[in-house]
Amino acid sequence: MTSISRRSALAAAAASAATPWLAPFAAQAQPAWPTKPVSLLVGYPPGGLTDAGARFITNGMAAALNQPVVVENKPGASGNLASAEVLRLADDHKLLVANTSLTINPHTFATPSPNPLEFTPIGMILESQLVLCVNPAAPARNFAEFRAWVEKESQAGGFNYASAGSGGNTHLAMELLRERAGLPVMNQVPYKGSAPAIQDLVGGQVPCLVDAASLLIPFITSGKLRPILVTGRSRLPALPDVPTGTELGLKDFDVTVFVGLWGKPRLAPEIVRTANAALNAAMAAPGVSSAITKNGDLVGGGTPERLASLTRDNYKIWGEIAKKNNIRAG
Repeated sequence: MTSISRRSALAAAAASAATPWLAPFAAQAQPAWPTKPVSLLVGYPPGGLTDAGARFITNGMAAALNQPVVVENKPGASGNLASAEVLRLADDHKLLVANTSLTINPHTFATPSPNPLEFTPIGMILESQLVLCVNPAAPARNFAEFRAWVEKESQAGGFNYASAGSGGNTHLAMELLRERAGLPVMNQVPYKGSAPAIQDLVGGQVPCLVDAASLLIPFITSGKLRPILVTGRSRLPALPDVPTGTELGLKDFDVTVFVGLWGKPRLAPEIVRTANAALNAAMAAPGVSSAITKNGDLVGGGTPERLASLTRDNYKIWGEIAKKNNIRAG
């Protein structure tokens, strides 16, 4: 009895001595998160695709996390202001909702932009194919006629196309299309956003544009624009008669615009799992899926690796296109 009691006492003393050293590691391994409201920083004004993506998930994430989830709009520099703030603050309660521009900006801005590979991916919110559209008065009803039209106009002085801004995804996507299709050099006409570019395309001031399906489909269904191709790996259910670039023989042409959720660099794995589970719960909430898909967008969700893979792929391809064509943000 005495020896057992002594061994017990020694074991208890050893455990007591070890506790101060073990406690920090235990706290690090199982962080209590969230302990306060979670902010979703969006680098664009209210009303755009990225802002809408953030607002799709706030209620569902708040319910899953039992904490308020709020959107903070920090517009400027094609999303760079918001992403830079997430890096600077390094607060695990401030998450970043960003789009494809996060993977483009480091290649096109003259001043340094945050590297998208530094952020911790949490999950996809939505993905949107792009659509090549022309004005209905254009002499192109399919891609073969579009090619002939571009070649003819190029010989006569140049072919113009609209973009939502120099160095943005609509600019780079058109240059990628040109490269993959072997089209002549074309002249970009940059606008300050998609809305004015689409307006001038509808009005006939510019001949064509590549932009997100969700923005263009309302004009396509009303007959104000004519679709030529979609840029994803499969046809869009909302545009079942419009072929993909791959179907038309364009090699390695699978382009989408995506909106995702990231955390600060080296965000704790336990927080990533909790945030990802809350994001997936939000995506499954009634009405969210239909709100995302009504204009042709694809519902996100899934694993952090899905977003990580898309981020890596886009960072690589847009870097190559920007460097090859000396593209800079306007």
